[in-house]
Amino acid sequence: MSAVNPPVGPVAMSVWSQYYALTKPRVIQLIVFCALIGMVLAVPGVPSWHEVGVALLACLGIWLVAGAAAAFNCIIEKSIDAKMKRTAWRPTAKGELGDRQTLLFSGTLCALGSALLYVAVNPLTMWLTFATFIGYAVIYTLILKPLTPQNIVIGGASGAMPPVLGWAAMAGQVGPEALILFLIIFLWTPPHFWALALYRVEDYRKSGLPMLPVTHGNEFTRLMVLLYTFILLAACLLPFIYGMSSWLYLAAAIVLNVGFCLYGYWLWRDYSDLLARKTFRFSLIHLSALFAALLLDHYLLA
Repeated sequence: MSAVNPPVGPVAMSVWSQYYALTKPRVIQLIVFCALIGMVLAVPGVPSWHEVGVALLACLGIWLVAGAAAAFNCIIEKSIDAKMKRTAWRPTAKGELGDRQTLLFSGTLCALGSALLYVAVNPLTMWLTFATFIGYAVIYTLILKPLTPQNIVIGGASGAMPPVLGWAAMAGQVGPEALILFLIIFLWTPPHFWALALYRVEDYRKSGLPMLPVTHGNEFTRLMVLLYTFILLAACLLPFIYGMSSWLYLAAAIVLNVGFCLYGYWLWRDYSDLLARKTFRFSLIHLSALFAALLLDHYLLA
């Protein structure tokens, strides 16, 4: 999962703001939101106060570990970030925070988050969250991202984990419902990120990263965005087919996915950077609204 953090402008950030920026707050907000959806859906009916407390602690623990992964990513990619307009403002890219400071910050967040999840939630959630940290910070950032244009597809597995973490936090296990939510985010990630990569292609070219628009060109990437929106549409019907949700979610899923497919079609037929930006922004609305519809369906029509 990804989102764009805007430059902070000419005003220098305070030290606390610099550390906070390392956690990629907008990305983390979406991660915690998706994890919370998994928690809510794992609990039949209205949760008890005890379950609410566990959910809040789980959200905090997941936020801490996810922030640690984001900070570690900033260390590894500081030279790449410095070459790209959308990331050149980051404290590590600008040299405002050194590797040692950032590594200590990342390690502290990861240790605190892992301890909280292990003690206050359950060991399964802690291990799954830590595995997600390794998947994103090491396997994706160090290995996949610089080596293959399929980095987003394969690395999307770590970004798709939040609802699984949320489900495990409340249920103590990973059920098929959690895997359906995982599949939706996994298939949503490529068209979401490739839409961004299309209008940021020169940044990626300068960075040396083998993103799909750089290695296979604009036209091929647009076709892949379109095809993935079709596959995503089918996956988004699974909660209704499996019995996780009812007509309210189904109606929202159809509207949102038809919209995403239309954006993919327009992008494929008549490309412009403006349309690629709109497609990227709609993808964020799509996932947030889709999971919000699941949440409403769970309570209103349970």
